[in-house]
Amino acid sequence: MEYTYLDNNLSRVRADLKAACEAGGYDPEGVTLMAAIKSADVGEINYLHTMLGVTHVGENRVQQLLERYDKLEREGLSIHFIGSLQTNKVKYIIDKVDMIQSLDSQRLAREIEKQAAKVGRVMDVLIEINSGSEISKGGVEPADTEAFARHVVGGDYPHIRLRGFMTMAPKSTEAEYRAIFGRTRRLCEGIWERLGYTEPMVMSMGMSESYIPAAAEGSTMVRVGRGLFVKETPEEVSNI
Repeated sequence: MEYTYLDNNLSRVRADLKAACEAGGYDPEGVTLMAAIKSADVGEINYLHTMLGVTHVGENRVQQLLERYDKLEREGLSIHFIGSLQTNKVKYIIDKVDMIQSLDSQRLAREIEKQAAKVGRVMDVLIEINSGSEISKGGVEPADTEAFARHVVGGDYPHIRLRGFMTMAPKSTEAEYRAIFGRTRRLCEGIWERLGYTEPMVMSMGMSESYIPAAAEGSTMVRVGRGLFVKETPEEVSNI
């Protein structure tokens, strides 16, 4: 199968990221491009990784990850879980992913701790923030984020390592995206500093429709799916 559309899409996304970072005063090298692979097939994922050098992928669904895990070219590949995670599914992915980006409750933290302890590993996590306070979305409310972060790092979870924060903004205009992402980044930077961390904070913001304003507002990781895997040309697809 020909995957030339992936070459073209990746080049466009990288160029967009570079321009957005420079416009916002950020170093483009400081942004990790993650392929959100919910709609991709294994061939596309492996091509993007082994031929085009994309080293981070994000999976939304536990069952889908399990079904294709052994078919992925995993050497040098970092697999993150980026979707809503039910506590009864944690045990199935705890030994298969490098990071869980959707930690949003003490109940889930307890289960990640339990399952990580069983396999003898420390799981990297991001706290998911519901930056738009949307009822239909998961995530911790912005006002509750610091208290929750302090609970996570307070010693009850020796098998969990907080690496930063993740958010999904409500569908917005570019100006509104920038306002939401900028506000969320500043919130998280303040929390990170007050927690006493000196290591760089992961700030996972921006998807296919919002990675440009996210990069301009200091995102360190963008999760792009449709923008990478769409087969049509950019002229035929809007808002990719």
